[in-house]
Amino acid sequence: MNQKRIMRNSTQVSYFTFGAYFDTGLMKYLFFTIIITLYIFIISANVLLIVVICLNRSLHEPMYIFLCSLFVNELYGSTGLFPFFLIQILSDIHTVPFSLCFLQIFCVYTYGTTQYFNLAVMSYDRYLAICYPLQYNTRMTFKKVAMFIALTWVTSFLIVVGTVSLSSPLQLCGNIINKVYCDNYSIVKLACYDTTINNIYGLIITSLAVFGPITLILYTYIKILKVCFSGSKQTRQKAVSTCTPNVVSLLNLSSGGFFEILQNRFNMNSVPSIVRIILSLYWLTCQPLFNPVLYGF
Repeated sequence: MNQKRIMRNSTQVSYFTFGAYFDTGLMKYLFFTIIITLYIFIISANVLLIVVICLNRSLHEPMYIFLCSLFVNELYGSTGLFPFFLIQILSDIHTVPFSLCFLQIFCVYTYGTTQYFNLAVMSYDRYLAICYPLQYNTRMTFKKVAMFIALTWVTSFLIVVGTVSLSSPLQLCGNIINKVYCDNYSIVKLACYDTTINNIYGLIITSLAVFGPITLILYTYIKILKVCFSGSKQTRQKAVSTCTPNVVSLLNLSSGGFFEILQNRFNMNSVPSIVRIILSLYWLTCQPLFNPVLYGF
């Protein structure tokens, strides 16, 4: 009986409607100008640093190659969000086709996963450089650098392919997403039937893709701190100058991710809608905006 009721209530969803947008009148042109300015800055700053690293042979070191991977990922993630977001700001009807919604989910989630993996690899690189300076060149060869970067991207893509493969076939009983962009968990919540498999997979993947890299990062920095306290002043200065941007970047990404998890898992209706929109965008925009400044100066 329940199965029949579910089948009656479910529909073949061809598009999704965003419920977080509200009428801003002529102010939408101001918002559009601000967002497109941020997007232009993100593209310009990240492309500039990539070009500088590629053209300057003295920067063809593992640390800078990993940074290049980080900046490429920020361009990728920004492109998965900003053009779509800009169109929605100017639009009077805030809808997105089913296929494009899952394409954005794929881009956004691979960006976030790759960002954590990149930061973990960079922390491991700093760990080797500071704790094993004499063995660094033999342990971190260009072949290993290429392998780490390939693993970072391929693993992220495979993880998110699994997420999308579980979510896209779901029978849905609605099409309203209370966000300003497509989000996997918001779609899972629209499902007509039990989504235990999706939830279990999500928890496992979150543990591997977020808490796994964070654990590795914390371990490497604890080791680095031990060496700093027992080492010379020069060693401490080197550790601070190279590790501080990584720590700040991790805190930025993790705080944004924490806000996003809170919004997904708990009822946030008491929070003003504009605050919820800013918090949901923070983890996608803070890295591409701040990292070029952190690592470029």
